[in-house]
Amino acid sequence: MASTAQVNKQRITGASFLLEEHTLANVFTPEDFNEDQQMVAKLADDFATNEIVPMIERIEHKDWAVTRELLKKASEAGLTNADVPAEYGGSEMDKVSSALIADHIAKCGSFSVTYGAHSGIGTLPIVYFGTEEQKKKYLPRLASGELIGAYALSESTSGSDAMNPRTKAVLSADKKHYVLNGEKMWITNANFADLFIVFAKVDGEKFTAFIVEKTFQGFSVGAEEKKLGIRGSSTAPLILNDCQVPVENVLGEIGKGHIIAFNILNIGRFKLGAACVGGSRHTLAHAIGYAKQRKAFGKVIADFGLIREKLAQIAAGIYTGEAMVYRTVGMMDAALSEIEKGSADESKETRKAIEEYAIECSIIKVWASELLDFAVDETVQVFGGYGFVEEYPAERAYRDSRVNRIFEGTNEINRMIITGFVMKRAMSGQLALLPAIKKVMDEVLAGPSTDEIEGTLAAERTIVANAKKIGLLVAGAASQKYMQELVNQQEIMGAIADIIIETFAMESAVLRTLKLVDAKGEKEATLATAMTQIYIAGAIARVESSAKKIMAAVAEGDMLRTQLMILRRLVKQEPVNIIGLQQQVAQRVLDANKYAF
Repeated sequence: MASTAQVNKQRITGASFLLEEHTLANVFTPEDFNEDQQMVAKLADDFATNEIVPMIERIEHKDWAVTRELLKKASEAGLTNADVPAEYGGSEMDKVSSALIADHIAKCGSFSVTYGAHSGIGTLPIVYFGTEEQKKKYLPRLASGELIGAYALSESTSGSDAMNPRTKAVLSADKKHYVLNGEKMWITNANFADLFIVFAKVDGEKFTAFIVEKTFQGFSVGAEEKKLGIRGSSTAPLILNDCQVPVENVLGEIGKGHIIAFNILNIGRFKLGAACVGGSRHTLAHAIGYAKQRKAFGKVIADFGLIREKLAQIAAGIYTGEAMVYRTVGMMDAALSEIEKGSADESKETRKAIEEYAIECSIIKVWASELLDFAVDETVQVFGGYGFVEEYPAERAYRDSRVNRIFEGTNEINRMIITGFVMKRAMSGQLALLPAIKKVMDEVLAGPSTDEIEGTLAAERTIVANAKKIGLLVAGAASQKYMQELVNQQEIMGAIADIIIETFAMESAVLRTLKLVDAKGEKEATLATAMTQIYIAGAIARVESSAKKIMAAVAEGDMLRTQLMILRRLVKQEPVNIIGLQQQVAQRVLDANKYAF
C-alpha cells in the first residue's frame, strides 16, 4: 500500500527553526494528511482496537505465540513493513504514513515496543545498509512476518556509552566467519526474534554491525528480565559464545558500525515520539471515560475544575506533539522526494536526508516521552485509588510509559545530542548560529525594539520569537565563558536543550494553528487557538526558568543583572485566561469522549 505525501514546497535545513521563520506553505501538519495517509491511520487504529486490545491480557502474560501471530497479521496488512521497498515485499510508504502507524498502533505499550523493535531498528539497518544479497535474503521474510527482527547494541557496561562495547569479533583462521564473544543486554524481542542486528568490535577496535541468526552456532538467549513495565514485551540478554557469523553477514563496512547505529536511532526516535503521542491520546480517552462516570460529592468528577484542567493540559500537549512530529516527518518526506528512485546512491541519500533532522528527532523523542509520562501520571490521579489497581488501565499505562525516557538513548543523552549537534553545525558553518547570536546580542544591548508582531496569535508569535532570542542569548553567553569546554558542562548543555525543545514545540503549535486559521478562518480554529495558548503559557515559563539557570552559572554581578533584565523584557507578556481556555478544551474532549478539536 504505497502513499504519496503532500510534501513541503521547499527543502528545509535541519534545526533552521532556531534562526528563521518557516513559511506556512513549507510546514506539514496533521490537517495536510492526504487520503492515503488518512486511510493508513484508520487501518492502524482499527488493527490496534480490533486485534491488539482484545489480546492485551495474553500479551501481558508473555504469550509469545499471540505476539508473533499479531506481528504476522500486521505484516499482511502492510503495517510492519512501511519502510521496506516494494521490490523486497514491503509496502514502501512515505515517512508520514510510517509515523502514523507508530502513532495509532500504540494502544498497548508492550506490543507497541515489540512492533517498533521489529519494524524499525530490527529491519531498517538491512534496508539502508544491507548488500543486495542481504536484502534479497532477509527483507522479504522480515516484511512478511516470517522472521522477527531485533537490535542488539546495549551492554551491561555500556548502555548510553554504546560505542564502547566489550563484545569482540575475530576473523576465523579460514576467513569464512567472524567469531563473536560477549553479552548484549536489554534486547527487545530477544526470546522470539529470529534475526538480530548485533554490534561488536572487530579485533577489539573496529565498531561493526553483523546480521546474526538465532540458529548460528554459539548464539543463545538468557533469562527473561522481570520488568517494571512493558511486561508483555520480551527483554533478555543475548549470549555470544564463539558465535559463528559468516563473513557475508557483516552489515555495512567494518569499523563503520557507528554510522548504522546513529542513523537507525534517528528513525527510532521520531517513531517513538509518534508512539508516545498516540499513547497520550489513548490514555486521555481512559481518563475522560472514568471522569464522566465517577461520582463524588453528588456529581461526576468531570465537572470539577481541577479534573478538567488535567484533561485540557493533556489535550493541549497532544495537539502540540502532533504538530511537532508531523512537521518533522513532513520535512523528511520533502527531502526524500528529491532523491532519484532506483539510483545507485538512493540508500546513502536517504540516510543523509533523515540525518539532516537528527536534532528534531531527538527533540521529538525527549518531548513526547515526557508528555506521555505527564499524561499517564495525571490519568492515575483522575482514577484516584483505582489508578493504583491492576484491573484498571491507568496502572499499566503508568508502568509502561516510564521506559520511553530510556529507550533510543536516554533523555539526558538526547539533550546532549540536541545542544551538541547545534553547536557542531554552527562551528562547521552548516548552521549560521554564530552570526545569529551576535545579531541578538547587538539587538538586546541596543535596548527595547519598537517592532511589533501583529495579526492572528500576535502575542504567541512574539513569545516564540523571543524564546529564540533567549536561546541564542544564553548559548552565546555560555559559549563565551566555556568555549570548547562547553561540551563538558552537562547541566548548561541540558538547559540550553530545554530551551531549544520548548521553542520547537511552541513554534510547531503556532504554525499549525496559523495554517488552520489561514485555511478555515479564526472561528473554525478557536479550539486549536485555545490549546496553543494553553501550551505556550506553560512553555515560556519553563524557558525563563532554564535561562535563569544558565545565566546564573555563566555570569555574576553587573553582567548577571544585565542579562536578567534583558530576560525579563523578553518574557514579558499579558497573561491569558488559562482557566477559561482550559474549560473550553476540557468541554470539547468530554463531549467527544476522546481527544478532539
